[in-house]
Amino acid sequence: MTPLPKPHLLGVLAGLFLASGLIVSTTLLTRTWLKVADAESISVTGSARRNVSSDLVIWRGSLTVESPTLLASQAVLGQQESITRKFLTAQGVTNAQFHPVAIQRIQVRSSKQTSEADSETGSPTVRFRLSRTIEVRSGDIDAVLSMDAKTSELVNQGIEFASSSPEFIWTKAGEAKIEMLADAARDARARAEQIVSQGGRSIARMRSAKMGVFQVTPLYSTQNTWDGMNDNTSREKTVTAVVNASYALQ
Repeated sequence: MTPLPKPHLLGVLAGLFLASGLIVSTTLLTRTWLKVADAESISVTGSARRNVSSDLVIWRGSLTVESPTLLASQAVLGQQESITRKFLTAQGVTNAQFHPVAIQRIQVRSSKQTSEADSETGSPTVRFRLSRTIEVRSGDIDAVLSMDAKTSELVNQGIEFASSSPEFIWTKAGEAKIEMLADAARDARARAEQIVSQGGRSIARMRSAKMGVFQVTPLYSTQNTWDGMNDNTSREKTVTAVVNASYALQ
């Protein structure tokens, strides 16, 4: 018997592997439909997604001063607060909330060197550090972000000012949740109908439904948590609702 050429042999082997794969796939698919045909119920998971934009921003900044006496610290803080209020007003921010002043008594050791022992001895010095947090909540996100970008003007005036990353909130999650869960339930039923129709069955009724976690994630993010994520770091978000449903078959 004449041996087959190598390219032809490879083609025959590839054909055999393909045929085997098709047989296995067909067998598994047939078993799936047989299970559907014999089942009394089917359980599926449906979901609904929506891209949303935050409608509230929370911005926080802080002033910090430090002086040898409490009275001096209070005086400096008062001056810096006045400059900061004028800055915020100039930027169109009129609802800034100034939180109570936090007072910290600090002991600083100053050192002096002795000529004979060539060592240092420290004597404690008391200083007073005062800080005050400023908070702004606004639906005008662009205006707040514009103001945040200009806070370097305060630093340029010698003010020890620092701001944290803004928090972006979508306040309509509560009212949208019910609507999105309904959409997720419809998606679950559509999936169930598509599956059982291949096995010659149809949906009789819903047996049970369980609400899954409600996820608010950064736009296009795949992050999630078992108890539901509520992102406040990104302005644009994706909201996902999930429903696990069980249907009786007929």
